[in-house]
Amino acid sequence: MSNSPFILSSGNLELDCRAPRDGGAHVMGILNVTPDSFFDGGKYLDPALALARAVAMSEEGARLIDIGGASSRPRGTTYGEGAALISAAQEMDRIIPVIECVATSLPNLWISIDTFRSDVAREALAAGAHMINDITALRFDPNLAAVVSAAEAPLILMHSVGNPGEMPHVAEADDIVGLVLDQLTEAREIATESGCQQVILDPGFGFGKSTADNLRLIAEIPRLVALGSPVLIGVSRKSTIGELVGKGDDIAPPDQRLAGSLAVTGLAVTGGAAIVRTHDVAATFQFLSALDATMRTGGN
Repeated sequence: MSNSPFILSSGNLELDCRAPRDGGAHVMGILNVTPDSFFDGGKYLDPALALARAVAMSEEGARLIDIGGASSRPRGTTYGEGAALISAAQEMDRIIPVIECVATSLPNLWISIDTFRSDVAREALAAGAHMINDITALRFDPNLAAVVSAAEAPLILMHSVGNPGEMPHVAEADDIVGLVLDQLTEAREIATESGCQQVILDPGFGFGKSTADNLRLIAEIPRLVALGSPVLIGVSRKSTIGELVGKGDDIAPPDQRLAGSLAVTGLAVTGGAAIVRTHDVAATFQFLSALDATMRTGGN
């Protein structure tokens, strides 16, 4: 294991998140094996279809995929009641067959698992996953950190508000940037005390933040990077993007949010974000490659 917190390793895989990095940032493809995720719910419940999608994303430029078995749609005007909390057993039934297929077929592809439960994380890592993505930053299950530590795997800590199954779409915050920095620092300390030596920080774009707060967080990515851990951002086709690219009071639907997602992604990556979580791997990879080439040329 490297002494640098910006070089991640798991099993025989390594991911260099230091700047500058080829391509500007690593692309993490989203693979939801859920019936109710807001953009791709229901498409990949069959493990064979999920594997085909993972193969396609790998060929399109993804270094990582993030497999989720439980939707995290927040409660509010956009998504109504939001996603219901499912059982750990149901979550594992959805993701374990997919992990096994992908790990066998694509041994050089990082497999991240979007879960906040330690028992799910334990089984996922044993099945071949390399990384855990906790959208509650250990608020739901602090024991998750010890499980990830025992596997010597990286842990993604994402800032959010509320508990899974009842997450609000927007919560009030006087200083969203300060709040996110403080709470992620605290979560990282908890993870470190449990033995986790590899931590990635995610400001949680869209999870309990207003549109203005989301944009403030993107603009202040350098402050998050300065905390000393790799930064992941996930803005792909979220409702804030719909508000930014919509006409008047009309919010653009998810299938019309790609250009806006890429614009916000570009700002985050130039600010230092090392990993970009997205539904649109091919377009994001091409965008980042062009952005990286342009920035390198402009700096010479």
